[in-house]
Amino acid sequence: MNHIVFEVGLAIALVALSGLLAAKFSFSVIPFYILVGMAVGPHAFQIWHLDFRFIESAALIEFMGRIGVLFLLFYLGLEFSVGRLVKAGKSIAMGGTIYILINFSLGLVLGWGLGFPLEEILVVAGITTISSSAIVAKVLVDLKRTANSETEMILGIIMFEDVFLAVYISILSGLVLSGSSSLGGVLLSALIALAYMLGLLIIGRKLVPVINKALNIRSGELFALVIFAILFLVAGFSETIHVAEAIGALLVGLVLAETEHVKRIEKLIIPFRDFFGAIFFFSFGLTIDPRTLGGEALWYSLAAVVVTLLGNFIAGLLAGRSAGLSPRASSNIGLTIVSRGEFSIIMANLGKAGGLLAILQPFAAMYVLILAILGPLLTKESKWIYRMLDKLFKFESRHVKRMAQKRTPASEEQ
Repeated sequence: MNHIVFEVGLAIALVALSGLLAAKFSFSVIPFYILVGMAVGPHAFQIWHLDFRFIESAALIEFMGRIGVLFLLFYLGLEFSVGRLVKAGKSIAMGGTIYILINFSLGLVLGWGLGFPLEEILVVAGITTISSSAIVAKVLVDLKRTANSETEMILGIIMFEDVFLAVYISILSGLVLSGSSSLGGVLLSALIALAYMLGLLIIGRKLVPVINKALNIRSGELFALVIFAILFLVAGFSETIHVAEAIGALLVGLVLAETEHVKRIEKLIIPFRDFFGAIFFFSFGLTIDPRTLGGEALWYSLAAVVVTLLGNFIAGLLAGRSAGLSPRASSNIGLTIVSRGEFSIIMANLGKAGGLLAILQPFAAMYVLILAILGPLLTKESKWIYRMLDKLFKFESRHVKRMAQKRTPASEEQ
């Protein structure tokens, strides 16, 4: 324990080095942060005080990573607003339902096709359905896409996924850990989560004038303390009622985005977002043991990646179309939320706790690693990818024909 500060310093140095390499090659930093985390960890080595195993500091680094997720989602909320989200409520509900139905159904088919028993099939479906809110937030901010037309749908799907996750974990925990599940308890949990999220947005918006007055604080130190207190209290409380703490942070950001202090809050948060966000991806890499990645799990994960890429793209197109978005904006939805991460690992750990097949852990780790690396790259190159696919499937010409058909009846009526 005497060298824990030195260990954390070593971790930060590795993260900085990987970031510099990413910048040199003009790549997304996320894969580099994850890969350097994988390269070290319990399976690594120690040279004098340079302990690359990070055993003593693992818990602290993990906690710093959790803080990073909060700042990433909080900042994403600040870049958006409750007003835009409320106006798009109906289309978000439709888009979120489409996304979950397609990806969950494909996950069930995948698990069945791989020959897994029923409980393992349900775990596989959970692993492949939920996207990584942390990676999505990082990509949107890095690529400056928070103002894009499709971003409100992306945020809506992230929150929709969280309600689904609260319900699904309740069901799966009952089946896997105890062999039973209370329908009443599951429904109550889902209703509480949904009511909490909607209530926080609605009440928060009503209280904006009060918040404006309360945040008229001249001292930068006190202003920071008040903002951090609100963020951590709401995010932490959210976790106690089965709403992910990251979603709680997103909701706080959405509310504070309506205030007159939003620019000051953004300026305060950016350094913390960047620092702790980088630590999150490093700590995520620490949880993946490269020695377990191979064999049967590798082929299973590759099959799951193909299914996820297909399902996400189709779901993005349909969700965007339901909201009246252009084909290009709709394709951006599927390509942006393709990354998988923390929630998939939670699902795999649930299977481990229930004594299910041991292959679920390496399968989930390899699957998450591939999509955590591939997701940011696909998002960055989404314009080129869409152009290539449009040549094959003629998305734009079909969209123009649909728009023309819609206008024709309207003109005839006049």
